[in-house]
Amino acid sequence: VAQEIRDKFHSAGFPDMANCTGITATIGQGEPCILLRGDMDALPMKETTGLTFASQNNFAHTCGHDSHAAMLLGAARILKSMESELKGTVKLMFQPGEELGYGSKLMIDAGLMENPKVDAALAIHVMSDVEAGQVRYVKGITSAAMDTYMLKIKGKGGHSSMPHKAVDPNMIMTQLYTALNLLPGREVDPQETVILTAGKAAGGSAANIIPDTAELQVGIRSYNREARAHILQRVPEMIDHYVKAWRGEYDMVKFTTPSTYNDAELCNALLPFIQEAAGAEKVVEVAKPLPGSEDFSHVSDLVPGLFLMLGAGKPGAYPMHNPNMVLDESVFATGS
Repeated sequence: VAQEIRDKFHSAGFPDMANCTGITATIGQGEPCILLRGDMDALPMKETTGLTFASQNNFAHTCGHDSHAAMLLGAARILKSMESELKGTVKLMFQPGEELGYGSKLMIDAGLMENPKVDAALAIHVMSDVEAGQVRYVKGITSAAMDTYMLKIKGKGGHSSMPHKAVDPNMIMTQLYTALNLLPGREVDPQETVILTAGKAAGGSAANIIPDTAELQVGIRSYNREARAHILQRVPEMIDHYVKAWRGEYDMVKFTTPSTYNDAELCNALLPFIQEAAGAEKVVEVAKPLPGSEDFSHVSDLVPGLFLMLGAGKPGAYPMHNPNMVLDESVFATGS
């Protein structure tokens, strides 16, 4: 992994990640080349399901990515057994780092989409609170984009009785907090959803001390590509202008994950085969995209993609990212 990327994640509190541990393999040969993605990373949390195979190391597959890897291995076994019948190539993508929103991008940078050149891509995500066996899809925008700005504001500490001799980073931080929260409501079409959350705003240690530094971390979720492009332009402008207006300095780390996009033509072409595998009555087109983000988006930005949601539980069950989340393993064969 490039040092710049390693440093960026490390500064955000992640462990130093020297290597991208993705794996690719191909089955068949020639054109077209269809990519199948299975992500395989876990989350830094304790698992409390009580299952015999529950995690014991405080990292748990509570987003079901272990099942994605298992389903892709199942598909690989099927495809390998019929390799002579394939009219083209299937490329298998075992992906790390989806929870970072960047693992697929690292694999793309390392040549994922070439040799052979990928023509289209498919991914599946299990959903623990959707009826087992139901397959959901959305045409067009399928997941929210997620853009994060992590800001360290540098001022000049001093005594609260002499503020003119200091540069107050807390004041800069609170003004930015307010200004950025106003931005979606004043510069985005009200019919488009843009959610801005300043999840961290911190600085100082005592009432009578003007600190040297303050921190502000802002996450933005959006669906409309034009609205997102506008916000991505305006947020850095506002940060730069507000900080410099009050004589401060800043360091900024930015993470971006675009929206996953389902290609309608690819969806229509694959739908009969998805219905054959899952049962026509269980395949459902839904109107609204996922509110969460999904880094299959980096792939679907480059080639026609289809991202499916596979029910592996029931309504009201523990949701994804919950320490008690359990999956119905009977659906994994359908996924494969």
